[in-house]
Amino acid sequence: MNNLTELEVENLRHIIGGHGTITNKLENYAQSCTDPELKSILQQDAQAAKQAQQQLLNFLG
Repeated sequence: MNNLTELEVENLRHIIGGHGTITNKLENYAQSCTDPELKSILQQDAQAAKQAQQQLLNFLG
């Protein structure tokens, strides 16, 4: 693990939380979407946000 400062850890947690929020919103938008192409795009973007969140979590572990 990298030696992160307290401020860096705080910023990282903020960014990780933001990715979680984006994931939830995109998943909700996809569920309510009736256009199959848009629904697919929203689901893919939600998955990408979730993967980014997991990658960022590795910096805290």
